[in-house]
Amino acid sequence: MTIPNTMLRNIFLITAVTLSFSSCEKDFASIDSDVVNSDNTSNFGTDFLNFPVKAYNKKIEPFQTNGLPVNLLGFNNDPTFGNSTINFVGQMTPSAYDPEFGENVTLDSVVLTIPYFSRAIETDEDGNNTYLIDSIFGDTSIKLSVYKNNFFLRDFNPELEFDSAQRYFSNGTSSSSDVINASDLEGELLYENLEFLPSADEIRLTTVEVDENGDPVLDEEGNENTIVSTRQSPAIRAVLNNPNDTFWQGLIFDKEGQPELSNENNFTNYFRGLYLKAEATGVDGTMMLLNLASTNTNITLYYTSDIENTDDTGSDSETQTQSGQFVMNFSGNGVSLYDNNFITIPNGDTVNGDETIYLKGGEGSMAMIELFQGTVEDDDGNQVDAFDYFKRSFREENEDNTFTQKRLINEAYLEFFVNQNLINGEEPDRIYLFDPIRNTALIDYFLDQSASDTQINAKILHLEPLVRVDDEPNGKGVKYKVRITEHLNNIIVRDSSNTKLGLVVTTNVNTIENYSVKPENDDDGVLQLPAGAILSTRGTVLYGNNTNNEDKKVKLTVYYTEPDN
Repeated sequence: MTIPNTMLRNIFLITAVTLSFSSCEKDFASIDSDVVNSDNTSNFGTDFLNFPVKAYNKKIEPFQTNGLPVNLLGFNNDPTFGNSTINFVGQMTPSAYDPEFGENVTLDSVVLTIPYFSRAIETDEDGNNTYLIDSIFGDTSIKLSVYKNNFFLRDFNPELEFDSAQRYFSNGTSSSSDVINASDLEGELLYENLEFLPSADEIRLTTVEVDENGDPVLDEEGNENTIVSTRQSPAIRAVLNNPNDTFWQGLIFDKEGQPELSNENNFTNYFRGLYLKAEATGVDGTMMLLNLASTNTNITLYYTSDIENTDDTGSDSETQTQSGQFVMNFSGNGVSLYDNNFITIPNGDTVNGDETIYLKGGEGSMAMIELFQGTVEDDDGNQVDAFDYFKRSFREENEDNTFTQKRLINEAYLEFFVNQNLINGEEPDRIYLFDPIRNTALIDYFLDQSASDTQINAKILHLEPLVRVDDEPNGKGVKYKVRITEHLNNIIVRDSSNTKLGLVVTTNVNTIENYSVKPENDDDGVLQLPAGAILSTRGTVLYGNNTNNEDKKVKLTVYYTEPDN
């Protein structure tokens, strides 16, 4: 496996910083871990400092949605922020090219299958599985339509160099002038369900039971007995219509031996995939995360045809009917299209910071965080620049431009308190702090070894999950806590810059791949967003730094150790 360059840079940074810390820590004892030495703690004093933080709102601009690890589909109404509709258009390719269908092809059915993310939680004595579906938001039906797509999703951007990949954005554009028209997406209507609602039921495909001679097994009433031949996890399973009774015949079977079915380029230009369209039928609706990477995600054409079988001598032949399948998988470009009707979030006060911070996933809102903004009182009672005081308090500059550390930062964290007066819906369990200038997570993220496949238990030392009232799973949110100890140590030890930080909600703290934001010129330097923020359907409201509620104001707290002599 090839490691991306960004990952290599992160590994190098972690190694360098770790080595730097080891040279400084020999003179100090740590107070917030299990490494306190009772023999020498009497020679050290511990204390903490609070530093001002500026936080302001920033609207999330349309972002790249082709190439996402997963895709959303549906309608979601957030009581706090408003509603959002997300549709999907994707290319499809056959599992095999140059197929031979046989003679007298008769189409039996065409089935679209797209699994949800789910896990089996129980299996009974008959082998039937009970599933729990993950990542379904809402429980109210929506209208779901499936169309033949007529819009060509190209791989390369003709306005740039030949090998520059084409990017498609959440607002249905590919450039400042190129727009995906709905009329191009909605070709032949292949499926429509006015009351679609995801089901957690196992999909069981049956077949006629046959005896050792190949004859059907009959029940007591003389009917053919059926058995379960295939079991599949819960999924969208839609039988696609055959418009005018000739649609699939003309699209696929009549092209046997033709260039259209000979290779991927020809096929994707010929059949441009499907458009899945969601529409609200009520106030709430349902949003679902689709597992398009599953091996069970496909369109399957079930058909019968005639073939000629000859005997061993080659002299006698007979016509036999065979069953066949033509399978098409989602591959190539897939684009999510967002249509939002959110509340108006005030433009952020970039000078003073905001009273209230709005975080909303998707095309919602994020916050910009600037540490050490403002003044603090120094040891002599004077108001001085916060960042200058921080550096002077924790290090001394030597004549050779190196630094000697005066104090050891044991723990540093930001606290963001939830404004429950402005929240009505479900709250996100996790938020994510990142460096938008370098398009990477903070060093604390990479050093956090609390890894987990489930997002609720991953990176909990750096990014604490939402603290709720009485620690109840459905209790109202109180605060988020983000540790940035090593980020500050990096500033002190390696003289790293005090860059702006970005704060977003996330559906999964493990999903930090970045995707481009449009426009690509931004005063705050936010050119990319993590996938977890793009895929999140939830939002929260936090107290900012400009609130009159001093107890809830966002702040930076730094615990430190220093020698007493």
